[in-house]
Amino acid sequence: MTLTLIVLAAALVIDRIVGDPPKLWERLPHPVVVFGRAISFVDRLFNAKRMTPETRRFNGAVAIGALLAASMLAGSVIHGLLGLLGWPGLVLEAAVVALFLAQKSLADHVGAVADGLRQDGLAGGRRAVSMIVGRDPATLDEPAVCRAAIESLAENFSDGVVAPALWYALLGLPGLLAYKMLNTADSMIGHRNAKYLEFGWAAARLDDLANWPAARLSIVLIALGARVAIGGWAARAALDLALRDSGLHRSPNSGWPEAAMAGALGLGLAGPRVYGGVRVDEPMMNAAGRTAATPDDIRRGIAVFNRACDALVLFALAGAALAAIV
Repeated sequence: MTLTLIVLAAALVIDRIVGDPPKLWERLPHPVVVFGRAISFVDRLFNAKRMTPETRRFNGAVAIGALLAASMLAGSVIHGLLGLLGWPGLVLEAAVVALFLAQKSLADHVGAVADGLRQDGLAGGRRAVSMIVGRDPATLDEPAVCRAAIESLAENFSDGVVAPALWYALLGLPGLLAYKMLNTADSMIGHRNAKYLEFGWAAARLDDLANWPAARLSIVLIALGARVAIGGWAARAALDLALRDSGLHRSPNSGWPEAAMAGALGLGLAGPRVYGGVRVDEPMMNAAGRTAATPDDIRRGIAVFNRACDALVLFALAGAALAAIV
């Protein structure tokens, strides 16, 4: 456990500094792309229209089970091979873990929304935010663009940083690869539409379960980040709003980090949104907060996010020290 947490801390630092080097992925497929190809394969093979809903649900459950087992096996093999190398293997494992974290890439993409608004106005902000959210950009004014970017930052902090780090800490590379396979499957087949309602049911439910602990841990980290980046009142507001308003979100997990960020920044987040021409009506989290979000609020949100990531590194190091003592 001690070495696992030290490797995790190192991976978080590597990801924070290096992120996803685009030139590398021009030459090699990203592991998540490989996961996506595997998911597309089982989708084509076992989710035919001619099948009954019961068959599609059964096939989806078996398929995600097989994909998770395969990813855990791959993680075990990679860990075993790297373990033969001694300390250099630990360094390489930290680099592998960093591939599945999203600190720098997330901050860069969200920061690009603020830059787009400042440089090219609303059109620039809409272009940038369309890269990270699924809602219709043409329906967003500038405050809505800013709120969408901040909501994406908070939600993806939980499932793009905290959750993979947590599953690596608990189960090593097998746990990390299985989580990323599951999370990728949820994003591809976990939709509540005619094609995936049954086939993606198991993947969606398992993803909710896998993200449950990380979503709750993320509010503590956001509160700590807000304490350093903004002040004590922001930390208290983050915790209070998460406990009070997280249930207003349609997702059982996304509402926790989003409500915490809403409290930290004093903003109202979520509320009605439009996806693919369909309006989704939800209550506003922190309804008494400001809704006229600005690019400065995006930058404050990134500052909170960065300090929350720092806290995660400290948690990993503290856990390693405690494990060494025990």
